[in-house]
Amino acid sequence: MENDAASLIRNANNLDPNLARVFLPFALGNPRYLKGFFSLLGTHIKAKRRREEMLRSGLVVPPFLIISITSRCNLNCAGCFAKAAGTVSGSTGSRKELSFGQWKSIIRQAKDLGIFGFVIAGGEPFMHSGLLELCGGFKDSLFIILTNGTLLKEQQYEKLKSLSNIAALVSIEGGREINDERRGKGVHDKAMEALLRLNACGTLTGISVTITRDNYLFWMDEKNIDELAGKGVRIGAFMEYIPTTPGNGHASNDHGLMLDEHERSEFRARMLEYRNKKPIYIIHSPGDEEYFGGCVSAGRGFAHVTPSGDLTPCPVSNIATHNLARTKLSTALGGRLFKEIRKNDHLLESDGMPCALFAHPEEVNELARSVGAYRTGS
Repeated sequence: MENDAASLIRNANNLDPNLARVFLPFALGNPRYLKGFFSLLGTHIKAKRRREEMLRSGLVVPPFLIISITSRCNLNCAGCFAKAAGTVSGSTGSRKELSFGQWKSIIRQAKDLGIFGFVIAGGEPFMHSGLLELCGGFKDSLFIILTNGTLLKEQQYEKLKSLSNIAALVSIEGGREINDERRGKGVHDKAMEALLRLNACGTLTGISVTITRDNYLFWMDEKNIDELAGKGVRIGAFMEYIPTTPGNGHASNDHGLMLDEHERSEFRARMLEYRNKKPIYIIHSPGDEEYFGGCVSAGRGFAHVTPSGDLTPCPVSNIATHNLARTKLSTALGGRLFKEIRKNDHLLESDGMPCALFAHPEEVNELARSVGAYRTGS
C-alpha cells in the first residue's frame, strides 16, 4: 500500500499538483479507486500518445467527449441551456435516441482515436437504463456522470460500489431556497441525499453548479464549500450561466442572470483561492479556458454528441455536419465545421460572455451555412 501511495502521489503531481492533495486521501480510504487509478493512468498516457499520432496525420482529437446519452429529463429547470439547444425533450422523450450498441461503438471508436474521458450528460443520465453497464464496460476509461441526483435507486448504488472509473457530479444551485427556485420544490433535499449516498458507497463524488447573479455570493462564502467538503464532496465544477437567447449585455432577465465583468473577476479570484487551499478539486468555466488560449470546444478539448448522434462543437452549440449513427467519429472530427471554427480563432474568444461560440452568433451562423451544417434538436 505504501508503494502504491507513493506512486499515486508522484503520478498525480505530474498531471496536476492539486490532484494528489485532493484525491490521495480519498483513494487511500477507497482502495478500489487506488487500484483503478493505475489503470486510468495507463490509459491516459496511451491516449495522449495516440492523439499525438492522430495530430501528425492531420486529425485533431480531443481528450474528452461529452455524451448527452438521453434527451429525457424528469425536471424542468429554469434557464436550461440543454433544453434551449434542443437536447432535452422532457420526461418521456419524443426524439430518436441512439441504441446501447451504438453508444458502445462510439466509445470504442473514441478510445481508438485517443479520447481518454467521457462526460455523460443529458437529459438526466440515470433515465437511461443501461448507463452504468455502459460505463462499467470500459473500466480503463474515465466517466464523469452529471446528474440531478433525484432518480438513483438502490440497485444503482449497489452497482456503483464495484466501479472505480466513475465520478458522479450532482447538480445543485446553492441552499434549498436558491436550488428549488430553479429546479423545483424538494429537489435540493433529494440532491443532498444523493450526495450522501454516493459518498457512503465509496463513489468519487462532486457537485456541478450553474453560477448566476442569484447564487454566486453563496459560493463565495467558504463555509458553504467547507460544509460540502465535510459531506465527502471532492470535485466542484462551477459553470457560469449561459443565456438561452443570443445577444449582449443584460437586456433581458435571461441575460440578467449572467455575471458582469466585476462579478466575474471577483468570483474567479475566489475560485483560484479555493483551488489552492480547499480539499475539493475546482473546475471553473470559462475561467479555466484562459490556460488553453480560449474556448476548448470543436475538438480543442472536447466535442459533444447529442442523444440522436449528431456531433456538435459543444453542448451549447446546436450545429452539426455529421451524425455518428451513419458516420465514423474520425470522419466527423475531421469535418470542415470543426476545422473552420478552430481556424477562425477569434470565435474562441468569449468577449465578456460565458460561452465563446455563443458570443458570436452571426459569425457562427454564417460559418455553419458555409460548411453546410444543419441544426440539431429540431
